[in-house]
Amino acid sequence: MYEIAQDVFPIFILILFGWGLVKTRILNADIGDGLGEFVFKVAVPVLLFRTISHADFHGASPFRLWIAYFSGVAVTWALGHFLATRFFGRDARVGVLAGVSSAFANNIFIGLPLVERTVGSDGIVAVSILLAVHLPLMMVIGTVLMERAEHKVNGGEARGLVNVLRQVGTNLVRNPLIIGLAAGLVVHVSGLEFPGVLASVVDQITAMAAPAALISLGMALNKYGINGNVRIAVVVTSLKLLVMPACVWLACRALGLSADWTAALVLTSSVPTGINAWLIANRFGVGHGLAASAISLSTAVGVLSVTLWAWILQ
Repeated sequence: MYEIAQDVFPIFILILFGWGLVKTRILNADIGDGLGEFVFKVAVPVLLFRTISHADFHGASPFRLWIAYFSGVAVTWALGHFLATRFFGRDARVGVLAGVSSAFANNIFIGLPLVERTVGSDGIVAVSILLAVHLPLMMVIGTVLMERAEHKVNGGEARGLVNVLRQVGTNLVRNPLIIGLAAGLVVHVSGLEFPGVLASVVDQITAMAAPAALISLGMALNKYGINGNVRIAVVVTSLKLLVMPACVWLACRALGLSADWTAALVLTSSVPTGINAWLIANRFGVGHGLAASAISLSTAVGVLSVTLWAWILQ
């Protein structure tokens, strides 16, 4: 357990460090926004490019990996929606947001650094394969369900699936993560080799990705907080940190995934709620308190749940 804590605690200490930089006014929150933009547009895409271009897939199919992870997403999302609407009596829009907050893991800013530190290169390959479909699938589902919930609550005309897919698809074509993954796949398939100097530059940018991501996330957390009904936030956080990784673990075992891929998927599913929950709440103007509370609360206690899952998986 001590060795596991040595791997997990530094990740959350860096998040706390970033939070403290803004809280004590050593740095302005806008700097954190700039650092987060660098992580999303440069550092992580380069990391994904390097990982995929050098990956050894061992002839494994990605479909079992996707099925294992998204079966956990489906179960947890459904539970979050059911509890929010039936137990807490919230409307369908908050139900969708509760589902999103329960199942949308912060794979970029916490999942990647965690898997890189605890599992290694094979784990990063698994997360990279997951990220190839994670963002587009989750955003399409979240947007479509929220559009329908908005129509159910307030009336009006809901956008069709084709229009939503067109908008999300247009955004994804320009998404740096997708570009990094696609470029890495091209290099992997073609067998191109980078010159030593260029390879060194790529390695240095890759090394920046994890600490920069964690610090920028900590700085961004100053925008959130715990607001509104704390009970529903506690339930959503429990689903995110405990139920979802348990479902993913069972699915990985049932589908016979390798130990490294299982560890990577379970660990990245066990990380706190991603900021995408806040983005969806902001886009539709509902559930800001729930999204903010889920992000803050799950990040605050995530160190304990992640340590627990890392210990179970050892």
